[in-house]
Amino acid sequence: MGEPARILDMIDVTPAFTRADAQAMQTRFEGVSAQDMLRELLAGELRGRIAAVSSFGAESAVLLHMVAQVDVDVPVVFTNTQKMFGETLAYRDELAETLGFTDLRVFRPDPRLLAIKDKTGLRWSYDPDGCCDLRKVEPLRRALAPFDSWISGRKGFQSGTRTALPRFEEDEGRLKINPLADWDKAKLDAYFAEHELPRHPLEAQGYLSIGCAPCTTKVAPGEDPRAGRWRSFDKVECGIHAPTDYDPMI
Repeated sequence: MGEPARILDMIDVTPAFTRADAQAMQTRFEGVSAQDMLRELLAGELRGRIAAVSSFGAESAVLLHMVAQVDVDVPVVFTNTQKMFGETLAYRDELAETLGFTDLRVFRPDPRLLAIKDKTGLRWSYDPDGCCDLRKVEPLRRALAPFDSWISGRKGFQSGTRTALPRFEEDEGRLKINPLADWDKAKLDAYFAEHELPRHPLEAQGYLSIGCAPCTTKVAPGEDPRAGRWRSFDKVECGIHAPTDYDPMI
């Protein structure tokens, strides 16, 4: 029993970032625009240490455009759950090409795990949490292994569970950055228009938050943009993100 313990003691398990670090970043960039914040971090202290994670959904082009304006070599991670809309996959390729990214990384579920845990491909219909863990959370964990920080496209207006979303969070010892946390729909639409960015083809059909095809429905007027996700289940997030309970005074 002694030998494994000595080996374990030699492994550095110190997290790269703590919650205190995230709160310090929150204070440091208070009042700084998303563009200027990304420019400082991507070209400075986080250069080579960060990836942009994108669903290539309805609003993804805004954040990806901002990142590309600073550095097209920033790795862009996409988790292909193998349940995606075909329109999303086509939009991913179009947008990555248009913006000039050089390092698009596509991660898929482990086929060995699929064979054990979702042989029929229908786990989404009776255990959506387990399906998301298998098809999104586990692949993203592998994708982020080389990085100690990552960029997320979440916004506070998207649902009631995201209203207190901060710009910076600690996530499994990494720094998670939400540059658009305080952006609303009008500001996003204005950015799309100003930079002539292509829209996701399903958005015009009423899909305002676009995930896997079996678990995404159209959103009715007046509903939260994410109301169409997992509509028949008591579920609001895929597991990559938890509903935020952030308190800036903690």
